Amino acid sequence: MVRNLKSGALLLFIFISSVNSFGQKKPDQLDVITEKFTRYCDLFPREEIYVHTDRQEYISGEVLWFGVYLFDRRNSTTAPESRIAYIEILNKENRPVVQKRIKLADGFGPGQIVLPDTLSSGSYVLRAYTNWMKNFLPLNCFIKRLNIYNSLSGKNFIADAEVTANNRESARIRGAINQSGSGLKSAFDYKDSLNLILKFNPDRDFLLREGSNYYLFIQTHGKINVSRPVSLSEEGTMITIPRKLLISGLNHFTLFNSSGKPVKEFYTYTPGKQASMSKLTVPDAAKIREKIPLNIEMRNLKVIDGTSTSLSISVAPAGGPCFPGIDEYMTFGSEFGTFPIDILCSDPDALTTGLADDFLSSLKSNWIDWDVILSGKYPEVKYRKESESHFIYGQLINRKPNIGMDGKYLFMSIPGKNAFFRYARTDKNGDFYFTIPIDEKLNDIIIQPEEVEGNNIKIGSSFAEKYPELNNSSAMSAKPVSDKAVKLGINFQIMKIYGSENLPEKSKSIQTVVNSKRFYGKPEIELVMDNYIKLPVMQEVFFELIPGVFLRKKKTGYEVSIADPVENKVFNKPPVLFVDGVVINDPDLIANLDPELVEKIDAVKSRYFVGDYMFYGLVNVITRKGDFSNVTLPDYAVRLPYRVAESGRSFTSPEYSLPVNRTSRIPDFRNTLYWNPSVKPDEGGSAYMEFWSSDVRSEYIISIQGISADGSPVSITRPISIR
Repeated sequence: MVRNLKSGALLLFIFISSVNSFGQKKPDQLDVITEKFTRYCDLFPREEIYVHTDRQEYISGEVLWFGVYLFDRRNSTTAPESRIAYIEILNKENRPVVQKRIKLADGFGPGQIVLPDTLSSGSYVLRAYTNWMKNFLPLNCFIKRLNIYNSLSGKNFIADAEVTANNRESARIRGAINQSGSGLKSAFDYKDSLNLILKFNPDRDFLLREGSNYYLFIQTHGKINVSRPVSLSEEGTMITIPRKLLISGLNHFTLFNSSGKPVKEFYTYTPGKQASMSKLTVPDAAKIREKIPLNIEMRNLKVIDGTSTSLSISVAPAGGPCFPGIDEYMTFGSEFGTFPIDILCSDPDALTTGLADDFLSSLKSNWIDWDVILSGKYPEVKYRKESESHFIYGQLINRKPNIGMDGKYLFMSIPGKNAFFRYARTDKNGDFYFTIPIDEKLNDIIIQPEEVEGNNIKIGSSFAEKYPELNNSSAMSAKPVSDKAVKLGINFQIMKIYGSENLPEKSKSIQTVVNSKRFYGKPEIELVMDNYIKLPVMQEVFFELIPGVFLRKKKTGYEVSIADPVENKVFNKPPVLFVDGVVINDPDLIANLDPELVEKIDAVKSRYFVGDYMFYGLVNVITRKGDFSNVTLPDYAVRLPYRVAESGRSFTSPEYSLPVNRTSRIPDFRNTLYWNPSVKPDEGGSAYMEFWSSDVRSEYIISIQGISADGSPVSITRPISIR
């Protein structure tokens, strides 16, 4: 009896020890998974873009109006850090036909594109991304198909190859995980309105291979919903998950074995909170040239940190390709490759009715990749967020072989009387970058190497060179132009004759920099030429008026030197010379300047640091024009006009409040009746606007897209008939 008790006690001790052992182990494994997951999401935050266009079908030469919304996927709010969006339109060869940089403020920016009138009829792709998103292309970008018709060429519209962002590597990883998870069936029971029931049915081989102890990890766009240990048995296991724990969107379930290896991944969908749109008041129909009022009233409007709801509104012809609203799009974003347009356009409730289950079962995130997260083999990050400045990238190339390009200095200047100056240092590949302020001015940028002998500069494009794949399909073939497209073309041609919709060209004049202070601060010598008698040559100006700075003629030309004011002797190295803030390596250029053209000469006589680059004094000759036009640019330098971001324009349309306008015989055949990219409801949640119908009797769609202050997507469409 005692022996049996001892045996029973021993068995009980072994059982408790095994349970405790697993209990002691599981927090460690969950901690490791959680820590690596959190660290990865912190290091590689996911940005997503949504572009609301006034429509999806255009005529070559028309204006495409759009609004860009930038989101932080993890927090489901607008992302204010990146302040530039890159917009491209790609043709069927995957080549850009239009490229624009748009300035963003608090995660939003309006813009417009004048479509080239040389575009042939076809299916084009609009894609958008930020500088940070370029690290993860071609997957992490917004993609939207546009149909563009050339009303002057032919009668056939070619449906070009589809563009996809499928990740073949992700498919490989998904296949490996599914193979590891073979022998384990899972299913959801949605009947309980308060809880989600998850059922696991492993077979014997799976349990023998992987064991019975696991960890269930649920995350939604980078936020952890649930992490807990679970035990599986051959008889089946049911796990109850309170629905309130699941964040709205696609919930990513991962089952890890006891060693922390993922063995199965799958997704389900949790509907989001309803957009805070309470009421949209607009007539069902209107007559031609009639004022149409549109009133929006928001429910439960919240103002967070002074930020209110932001909306964009378009009124354009009905029909055309289907594209999801901002709420549906942000469920998937670009995280899962190609957006399931066919599924959601045919049935908007497919996610909640189970019709999209087959699609969900094939998903693989191209952001949350456990192979990368757990191994710590993170992707290389070359491009940073453009939160304060815009990046200009380039490469220094040496024509002589076997010469290292690491650690070479380059200078960038924007000429001016208070010039903008930066320096850069190359990496081992000769790559470099400069930063310039984010504005909409057309700047005159000059870049040159410190060492001029044998070096060439190659300036790279700020736009990405990785493009989405073309998914060629034999089903794509020529088809007749639709009646709607013909009508759009006629409307556009009439508007061109009687009142072009084309935007006026921007001024092409280059602006010199107007800074509040010089990049080198207050100089030790500031010589204003008009304060002194006129001298015939620059050598006399230096000799008579700038003590301690010497401009001397040598056999090989001129040289400039500065006496160290501390040690009272000439520096071993020459000072850096500037004209209008641009570095020059030849003192002859200063010596040969006509003093009549010079307004001011600044000199810093002591050692001076700009970052970690040391000047042994500097001399800056500022001309009266201040635009570096009085000096010939050397061959080794690069000069380019550069506009960081395109300036926005306002949508304009006729108004017929006066009888003389209403009875005017000038036709109004606008294809887009109304576009407003920056509607902000007042503190009471109301927004009122009005627009005028045109002379075209047709069906139109009012599309409202946006984001509320609390991060809720706002998406609503309403038809209106013009009779």
